[in-house]
Amino acid sequence: MADDTWRRAGWAGAAIGVLAAGAAAGVAVERLTVGRSVRQKARLALDSEGPYGALRGTPGKAVADDSTELYYEVDEVDPTAGVPRRRRLFGRRAPAPVTVVFSHGYCLSQDSWHFQRAALRGLVRTVFWDQRSHGRSGHGVAQEGPDAVPVSIDQLGHDLKAVIDAAAPEGPLVLVGHSMGGMTMMALAELYPEFVRERVAGVGFVGTSSGRLGEVTYGLPTAGVNAVRRVLPGVLRALGARAELVERGRRATADLFAGLIKKYSFSSKDVDPAVVRFAERMIESTPIDVVAEFYPAFDEHDKAAALAAFRELPVLALAGDHDLVTPSSHTEAIADLLPDAELVIVPDAGHLVMLEHPEAVTDRIADLLARVSTAAARR
Repeated sequence: MADDTWRRAGWAGAAIGVLAAGAAAGVAVERLTVGRSVRQKARLALDSEGPYGALRGTPGKAVADDSTELYYEVDEVDPTAGVPRRRRLFGRRAPAPVTVVFSHGYCLSQDSWHFQRAALRGLVRTVFWDQRSHGRSGHGVAQEGPDAVPVSIDQLGHDLKAVIDAAAPEGPLVLVGHSMGGMTMMALAELYPEFVRERVAGVGFVGTSSGRLGEVTYGLPTAGVNAVRRVLPGVLRALGARAELVERGRRATADLFAGLIKKYSFSSKDVDPAVVRFAERMIESTPIDVVAEFYPAFDEHDKAAALAAFRELPVLALAGDHDLVTPSSHTEAIADLLPDAELVIVPDAGHLVMLEHPEAVTDRIADLLARVSTAAARR
């Protein structure tokens, strides 16, 4: 049985390799023109000098319902924060007196909000947290041992509630989520509708989906995607069981993974290499067993009905126009279910739109906070 599993893993790996040929071809060209040692030195230079992900706040830990420790950081309002920054973001308007809770996506961490955090720091109270098994949070307790259970988007909704209870136990909230983070917010709404009615004053969905992710082709031929999708969950489980061996393989094929990460994270040809490397580091730091644990949850994700909880609130629905992971059509579907939502499709942007076009995303979040303030004043 084990040999059969690994044989299937080999076939799936070959299929994935063929489908990723476009990205790999770009890497091959780079190899012809730039030596391996030069590429390694460039990575080290970017790692040591890049400022991205260096922002830190007041740390805290929430405890999930299965005892998993969830790490979060809080940036408080600073009365001495610069007036020019406030005017740059809000003009003559005042940001709402709320706590903004940022939830990150799959294989990322709270640091993926680096630019938005830098812009809002001191102006608005913010909470950034790491999803279970990601970043500085503990590995999911429920996913360990002989009685391990699969990760679910509902579990992430419970986790978000635990973080809010610990970091923002009172006062109005604005929830902002990217990709899996947006799905986490939908799960919160489904699980705790009364809480949402009482506490949530606005929501921002960035590059996310309310369901039907099984139809996404990732910009690849449909037949090939269907073949890979059939075997990928089993392959990931097999790879997760040999995590140490696989991690060595990932390091050995870093160039190929770098090409794939860039292809599926960004669309712009002139994106800052330091930003690309920053994204690589976040994704590379997610262990293969965690990648395997979370992947099945996305096919099961269906939270379109849960969006009704946000119907009366100011909503931002934003996506990159070349997002291959959660296509912009999924964001448009969210906006269709929330007719008063502000729909924003950012040109020449991929899945990590908040890193690729940070000002576009930050400005829209600032607009959302101003709309929340106006709505509160009307009430």
